[in-house]
Amino acid sequence: MANKAIVGEKVGMTQVWDEDNRVLPVTVLRVRPNRVVQVKTTERDGYSALQVTIGHRDAEKLTRPEAGHFAAADVEAGDRLVELRLDDVDGYEVGQEITVESLADQGHVDVTSVSKGKGFAGVMKRHGFAGQRASHGAHKVHRKPGAIGQCATPSRVFKGKRLPGRMGNQKTTTLNLQVVQADAERELLLVRGSVPGPRGATVLIRDAVKGGR
Repeated sequence: MANKAIVGEKVGMTQVWDEDNRVLPVTVLRVRPNRVVQVKTTERDGYSALQVTIGHRDAEKLTRPEAGHFAAADVEAGDRLVELRLDDVDGYEVGQEITVESLADQGHVDVTSVSKGKGFAGVMKRHGFAGQRASHGAHKVHRKPGAIGQCATPSRVFKGKRLPGRMGNQKTTTLNLQVVQADAERELLLVRGSVPGPRGATVLIRDAVKGGR
């Protein structure tokens, strides 16, 4: 798990110049202050985590359980509730705000989001299969996977076989993205490289669990 984490929103991609005047492709993440709604501990809940909310929402538009949850914590209602799994939650308290400044000293971060959905795709696009030959008897099977199983034994296709199906739209994590800039005043975090998901996607940012490259 992570020691630091925060919830943000993907704005898009751009490029900046570093000190050596080299162009760096970066993804812009908008990180609004995360308000802590609940602190979960190992002794009480079996694991340690922070439940946070971002944005602002009219309390009258919430369900009664949701409104009661925010009222019990005495925290202003937000757009959504997100749980951040952390190794240690000591030092955090309900009502505290976590800002992008908490990641300013991190050299690399891991970013998790739901990737773009691509719809139904074949094995060549989905898994990178080479396809079958273009001549010598191949008839209308050029993009098909070919044989997918055995003969009489075991008379079935093993689970996990790479086949055509829905591509994308799944939880994806990109590891070790370099933090280029953390702007607390504008609530922006710039990381080098691409981040899963479309513009406006909710992203989970945490310190790199495998360390920087």
